[in-house]
Amino acid sequence: MLQAQFPALGDVNSPLQFLHISLEACSLQPKAGKPAGLLKRMNMNILIADSGATKCEWCWLSNGKKKKIITQGISPYFLDAVGIGAVLNGELLPVLKDRQVDAVYFYGTGCINPDNRKIVQKALRRAWPEASVHVTHDLMGAALALSGHSKGIACILGTGSNSCYFDGRKISRNSPGLGYVLGDEGSGAYLGKKVLQYYLYNTFDEELRYKFDAKYTTTSSEILESVYKQPLPNRYLASFTLFLVENRGHYMIENIIEDGLNDFFFQHLCKYRESWKLPIHFVGGVAYGFRDVVKELCGVYEFELGKILQKPMDGLIKYHSEMD
Repeated sequence: MLQAQFPALGDVNSPLQFLHISLEACSLQPKAGKPAGLLKRMNMNILIADSGATKCEWCWLSNGKKKKIITQGISPYFLDAVGIGAVLNGELLPVLKDRQVDAVYFYGTGCINPDNRKIVQKALRRAWPEASVHVTHDLMGAALALSGHSKGIACILGTGSNSCYFDGRKISRNSPGLGYVLGDEGSGAYLGKKVLQYYLYNTFDEELRYKFDAKYTTTSSEILESVYKQPLPNRYLASFTLFLVENRGHYMIENIIEDGLNDFFFQHLCKYRESWKLPIHFVGGVAYGFRDVVKELCGVYEFELGKILQKPMDGLIKYHSEMD
């Protein structure tokens, strides 16, 4: 099996409606089917955010210029409006400095929930009171970045996991996401949990146990403390995916990776009848890092493999700034 290089681990349903709202704020109506092009011609200063649970990538766009910034992840499941504000004030605004922001497009984990969207909107409006602020879920961001205006299955495999059928305009169907405790099959948290299970159950052979002890110098009680009592346990679990990367080729490691990703294919992708008719796209550090296994599984299930991206930002930049 090919070795994959693994990068560092870093939810309105219609994109036309999403952009239409911001253009109304400028008293202009978008040309049907081409909202992103019109947005660029208006020379608006826009801020795009793609946030997972671990990190958030921002891109400020203005008249062809862009500036990318990385902050910690913004998840309304773990941060309230005050906490999000602290991230903005401490990590983003000092880098943006005095750059003007006319519209904010935030694609974030957990934001399919209306209450969660309000939390994020509140924090963003405090930071940019004069800007139009639009919050939707990270799965919509992934669908736009991967499929643009075309039909397809869009999947996120990062710290968490998610998937949907995108009909070229909106998310028509979404396999339910249950979070890292009950679900998140194929995610970094899911795979990391398997690593810890193998270690704590003494399933690892002597070689892997020695390597684990040498790398982490931790104890069973410290692991349980971090998982059950410390904040952001999903990030903690996902951090152990690196152990898989560093030990590719060992049969136990390959079993964890293949079984974990297969659980995602079986529990989610097989539930879409479109999976055998349309390309299936992936985005996220796990998908990109273990793309050799993703490709193999698509062959096993007779799926058409589409794009595999490390992160969606470049696709979102293209979507929001492309001309006619």
